[in-house]
Amino acid sequence: MVVNLARTSASKEQLKQVFQNIDAHSCPRLFNFHMHTVHSDGRLQPSALMEQAIAIGLKGLAITDHHCISGYQAAQAWLEDWRWNNPGASTPLLWSGVEINANLLDIEVHILGYAFELEHPSIKPYLQRRATTGKEYQASNVIAAIHEAGGLAVLAHPARYKRSHFDLIPAAAKKGIDGVEAFYAYNNPNPWKPSALESEQVQKLANEYLLFNTCGTDTHGLNLLQRL
Repeated sequence: MVVNLARTSASKEQLKQVFQNIDAHSCPRLFNFHMHTVHSDGRLQPSALMEQAIAIGLKGLAITDHHCISGYQAAQAWLEDWRWNNPGASTPLLWSGVEINANLLDIEVHILGYAFELEHPSIKPYLQRRATTGKEYQASNVIAAIHEAGGLAVLAHPARYKRSHFDLIPAAAKKGIDGVEAFYAYNNPNPWKPSALESEQVQKLANEYLLFNTCGTDTHGLNLLQRL
């Protein structure tokens, strides 16, 4: 089967428009920009993930496996096949995604990359199924690599690190980050809902530094409506 990438690859400009309108009610039933498959440390097969996404009625999503894109590629091929077999059906937009370990203010953070060119040489060091070291491990270089590959860079779960989000977000903004994962469920509630206090604080910082707000469940288990 020949995959028509033009039909399944959603653009960076489309993603920017979505990010401009993300709010506390966007995730997990309209959009979801943080999830993992068996290709990194998740439990979902890409095909099962896409079946759930369509059943939920997601308008758009990104698979963000750690340091690899093979789960995204499998999901993209599955989605193209599903579209072929379901002409006229509403299908979600699927963006390329990855989660990358990086050093920011001398601690490890996770940076989400979206809508980048898979074959761009700048992103290749970060798609080797393991964290990088040295210069490539620095947040400024991770962000630059995502940008050079035509993508957007987002600081994942800003209130989950050893340094305060009040320190990390300004530092990430200074290094060129595009957005922050404003809506995130830090205590893994059931049903999933973003943590109110942290979300409000992160949104305020995003507004101050002119950053996009994003949302994601950070699903590692078998249910896209839950984190674990």
